[in-house]
Amino acid sequence: MAVVEIEGGSLVVRVQGLDKLWALKSSLTIPLVNVRGATNDPGIVNEPKGIRNAGTNMPGVVVAGSFRREGERIFWDVRDPAKAVVIELADEHYARLIVQVEDPRATVELIEKALTH
Repeated sequence: MAVVEIEGGSLVVRVQGLDKLWALKSSLTIPLVNVRGATNDPGIVNEPKGIRNAGTNMPGVVVAGSFRREGERIFWDVRDPAKAVVIELADEHYARLIVQVEDPRATVELIEKALTH
């Protein structure tokens, strides 16, 4: 699971617990100007993940780490698809961050609100 926060002019994603080990990453900081938007998308886990660069992919259990699909890098940290949030990025190392959060609706609202200010 991840915790998503807005700090100053940045989106900060903090990977929690054992997910740090599976994802091989503890946090990501993205300038808000490079965040295009966020959606709650439980069905995203059914899409092909691509080629795993670093991390873990145990279908039905956990997808965590860096994957490459169709020329784009995507960061995953999802165990429970119902809590998956997709964060679209521009001009960043990753094209998308797909993370599990405690409250997907509140996380999407937090990101969208930060983008309108």
